Amino acid sequence: MKEYKVVELKLGFRNRSQNFEDLLNQHAREGWTLKEVPSGWNSVVFERDKNR
Repeated sequence: MKEYKVVELKLGFRNRSQNFEDLLNQHAREGWTLKEVPSGWNSVVFERDKNR
């Protein structure tokens, strides 16, 4: 079974790429994988196994 998490992006104007990378790495350490970046880049969807 999978579980999903939607995170609203608040990256600021400076260092957007670095802030996005930090967000992805933080969630990857918790076992989340990036599932989707909806158009507009205002949020991202993460997925992981619920029974891990």
